[in-house]
Amino acid sequence: MKNSNKPKMSDYHYYLKSLLVVLFVAFSFQVNAQENSPLTLWYKQPAADVWTDALPIGNGKLGAMIYGNVENELIQLNEHTVWSGGPNRNDNPDALAALPEIRRLVFDGKQKEAEELAAKTIQSKKSHGQKFQPVGDLNIAFDGHDEFSDYRRELDIERAISKVSYTVDGVTYTREAISSFADNVIAIHLRASKPGMISFTASMATPQPNATIGLNSEKELTISGTTTDHEGVRGQVEFKSITKVKNQGGTLTATGTSIKVEDADEVAVYIAMATNFNNYLDLSGDENARAAAFMAEAATKSFDELLKRNVLDYQNYFNRVSLDLGDTESSKLPTDERLKSFRTGDDPQLVTLYYQYGRYLLISSSQPGGQPANLQGIWNKEMSPPWDSKYTININAQMNYWPAEKANLAELHEPFLKMVTEMSEAGEETARVMYGARGWMAHHNTDIWRITGPVDAIFWGIWSGGGAWTSQHLWDHFQYSGDMEYLKSIYPILKGAAMFYVDFLVEHPDKPWLVVNPGTSPENAPAAHDGSSLDAGTTMDNQLVFDAFSAVIQASEMLGNDQSFADSLRVLRDQLPPMQIGKHGQLQEWLDDIDDPNDHHRHISHLYGLFPSNQISPLRTPELYSASKNTLIQRGDVSTGWSMGWKVNWWARMLDGNHAYKLIQNQLSPVGTNQGGGGSYNNLFDAHPPFQIDGNFGCTSGITEMLVQSANGEIHLLPALPDVWQHGSIAGIRAKGGFEVVELKWKDGKVEKVVIKSTIGGNLRLRVPNTLGLENGNGLKNANGANSNPFYQVPVTAAPIVSSAAEIIPVDLSDMELYDVQTTAGEVITLVAGK
Repeated sequence: MKNSNKPKMSDYHYYLKSLLVVLFVAFSFQVNAQENSPLTLWYKQPAADVWTDALPIGNGKLGAMIYGNVENELIQLNEHTVWSGGPNRNDNPDALAALPEIRRLVFDGKQKEAEELAAKTIQSKKSHGQKFQPVGDLNIAFDGHDEFSDYRRELDIERAISKVSYTVDGVTYTREAISSFADNVIAIHLRASKPGMISFTASMATPQPNATIGLNSEKELTISGTTTDHEGVRGQVEFKSITKVKNQGGTLTATGTSIKVEDADEVAVYIAMATNFNNYLDLSGDENARAAAFMAEAATKSFDELLKRNVLDYQNYFNRVSLDLGDTESSKLPTDERLKSFRTGDDPQLVTLYYQYGRYLLISSSQPGGQPANLQGIWNKEMSPPWDSKYTININAQMNYWPAEKANLAELHEPFLKMVTEMSEAGEETARVMYGARGWMAHHNTDIWRITGPVDAIFWGIWSGGGAWTSQHLWDHFQYSGDMEYLKSIYPILKGAAMFYVDFLVEHPDKPWLVVNPGTSPENAPAAHDGSSLDAGTTMDNQLVFDAFSAVIQASEMLGNDQSFADSLRVLRDQLPPMQIGKHGQLQEWLDDIDDPNDHHRHISHLYGLFPSNQISPLRTPELYSASKNTLIQRGDVSTGWSMGWKVNWWARMLDGNHAYKLIQNQLSPVGTNQGGGGSYNNLFDAHPPFQIDGNFGCTSGITEMLVQSANGEIHLLPALPDVWQHGSIAGIRAKGGFEVVELKWKDGKVEKVVIKSTIGGNLRLRVPNTLGLENGNGLKNANGANSNPFYQVPVTAAPIVSSAAEIIPVDLSDMELYDVQTTAGEVITLVAGK
């Protein structure tokens, strides 16, 4: 490194400046040491070339993976609308004519023949979905940094800052990186403990074949390109990246396609990215003007100004929720070391970190006005990522948003809700062309172009429940907020999802029920069907139709209109098959009792009725509780990462906190530890494997469900508290009906204090493990009968059909108290133990 060319100033000014820089850096490290908060992921070594060791930053539109390499820093870049292809449809018009024969074959027990015919006539003959793709990389090569000491790499999720620090030849270097919400740039700041010590060469790289790297007249590095063609769809997304280097002191020279900085005191690097994407049908934007405008605005601000604004924007979301499950000496260790020992150690704070990391990832990958978090959130380095990094809507995309409402990030639900709205537009033609039905539908996958036709292998692609499930997110968003104007706006979409099934359901020839045919139980296939997934009246299909109808019925009641349609749905809902308990004591996945108790398939889709739905409950449906428990035990714990994340939620709804915690232990195990299953990478990304972000979000949802639930006609406090969390607190989470749990403290497994705010008023029904009273000394009214709060009306689940060979496990519930408290809008209720 060059260190002999000092700035031309008097010795007095030079040494004064040196002293100020040293004091500033020393102060920064002192603050960092004090802020070595439990909400920090940190490591003693760089990521080298391992992407799942790098640390993610994002603002919902721009994502970056920071490797923290000393000599050759690598920053991998994504922009949320950089996808292959362009506007397209993938419906197969041959489906409608073949539908009667496919149904006949299924009803005749010839599922494999039906599947073969469906592969020819229903499966898409066009695009099977486009690919989320990277923009490129920023490479920063430092002079003379091959030998270093005192290395530390971290991600402060309390302030959304990635940091790297190390020492070379007595000089301490620091790097900070953010993805700015307000200014829409990636910003990186380089500092040294002595002036004139920063020298490097910056360059860009891209895997995009239709892109060029350049240097503009402003000495800014650029990437300009068009995304690739895929499966017959021409690449039409035009993208632009601009990288600006701002040095203080030293020199900056630009040659060819690189920028060289020598002997600078500090440097800021800003990266702007944009595309021509306006919406899924419109690519008329100007990516060059957009990127230039973002850069022009950001470049007028210092890094510290960007940082201050960004922390405020980020913490507006993040600071809403706090969680304390206790702390041990383990929390002082690097994150990768904690991950290795979590399953056998005592580190409750790692659960807190992981919980808040899920919230961090959602804030960073899903912002209003942007695209929803996809299979990898917003982070991807591959031109052909696993599963194209699309939106798999038979579980994974929905799981991404399970924490949104309850973990107080409702605004971040907006990109997914907008996608559902757009799918409802695209899905009308799919329903009409392929199935001759009104309303709208979607199959198991979609992408940025909102395709709704069936893709990938037919035995999962033919699933028709995408519209029914995703529309439930619109309904949930309303149930948490109570916004009647919003309900009016989404009612046509809810109605359209239900209307599809009004036309698509058919009478079973041998049973007195209306069934979905063809249907599937996503991605599973019983041996009794010769390995075919196709069937009529699968349990999950029945549960989804039940929810689609119930949402419209309740919405109609609350809005006071469309009563005749709601009445027709009640009639149809009563004709759906009830859930069945099979000979192994299991909840049947199929209409016939053909489940294999040795089946350990990752998808347990028929437990949708337990979570995220509320059709199954230990408190309301004890026989179905028993069957669900048997099914979970038979399927086993270890599975793919997202499946284990779902199981945390299921065991929480089963009111079994210890088993839910066991799944968290499995999830927080290094990838490869769980033989045949998933776990976590060193950066705490969920491992399917490979990386899928849904497991992160699923676990954050599950931890919330262990502490507070609001699905069964009441708010249930500490419903699934494991033995290892006997003391703790959580604040800021939300419940349905406009309630916010402002503060919940517990001790020895009992509620010590709870503060609940009612934003819209209404009856507050609480189920708690111990006696509570109002803080003012007044007692509480015991609850009786149905909850009068309209947001807590639970549709009645039909009694199951039980095999004579089934063994029913009785529900063993501890004593609980049930209270009603009448609230007014804006009222805050404080309850304490022992009153």
